[in-house]
Amino acid sequence: METIDSEFFENIVNDFKSGISHGILVGNISYELAKRMGYNENEAYEVKLSGMLHDIGKLSLSQYLYGRNTEGMSIEEVKYMRMHSKIGYEFLKKEEFSSNVLENVLRHHECFDGSGYPDNLVGEDIPFDARIIKVADEFAALISDRPYRKAFDIETAVQIMIDGIKNLDMKVFIQFQRFIHEPYALDLINNSKINLEDLDIDAIISTV
Repeated sequence: METIDSEFFENIVNDFKSGISHGILVGNISYELAKRMGYNENEAYEVKLSGMLHDIGKLSLSQYLYGRNTEGMSIEEVKYMRMHSKIGYEFLKKEEFSSNVLENVLRHHECFDGSGYPDNLVGEDIPFDARIIKVADEFAALISDRPYRKAFDIETAVQIMIDGIKNLDMKVFIQFQRFIHEPYALDLINNSKINLEDLDIDAIISTV
């Protein structure tokens, strides 16, 4: 019988936990921004769903990500990580999600200046929903711990986003700035946190 690598499964489970927590926060912020941009309830919900699922492709890449405790990802890891939007797109396509959700998942790493991936789309060529998710995703990532750094506080995270504003749609970012400085924003961030620490890694491994 083949031995299960417990460290490998621990990495998968930790990625699963991180992905859920990050997706909930991105989805909730994306929904709030969409409503502020004039979306109706159904449209905003679809943006929220896209935000929650945007990184689902990363779950199949755990085995390729070795540098979890280093100061950053290696070139090889970056190469694999940049595949996640296409992998997520293909997975959700098989599950028959809407074409809008599929496009949002595929395009959430496109940058307004054309420096993003997977296709280096520029400005208005990027679906507007994906531009909303891009802003929410960047902020959520900055205020979260990573293996190579601690989370930034909100003000520092916003300043980092301003420094990289060429990557973002200014119309969306202006709405984001208005939102993030309201007391409600902190409530939304805190209410997006869920406790996944009771997820039993050993129990998962024993069933494989």
